[in-house]
Parts: sequence; structure tokens; C-alpha cells
Amino acid sequence: PTQFELRQKNAQFASAVRSGKKAVKPSRQEQLAKRSPISLWALGIILFVVVGGVLFELVRLLFL
Repeated sequence: PTQFELRQKNAQFASAVRSGKKAVKPSRQEQLAKRSPISLWALGIILFVVVGGVLFELVRLLFL
């Protein structure tokens, strides 16, 4: 796309947003509001501990 086309699209988008239509992408605040309070790596560690503990107990019960 040429620079003229980009400016034209940006102007159309800005006028649509100003007229009250919802923006295509959610705002930064909306994205942060939807995020989980626990990070992905922390969730992975918790799952590893819980699932690993269950598997360890099953092996202990079956083979010991």
C-alpha cells in the first residue's frame, strides 16, 4: 500500500472511532483487565507440582 492509501485508511478509521464505533483492537486497559492474575510460567510450575505429586503417589501405591 502506498503512503496515500495508508493515510486515507487511517483517516477513515479515526473518523469511525470518533463517531462512536468501537475500535477493532481492544485498548491496553481492556487487554490488561482480561489477563489472568497468575502468569503462564507460574501456572506451569503449579501444574507440574500437582500432577507430578499425583503421579508419584500412584507409582508409590502401585509398586511399593
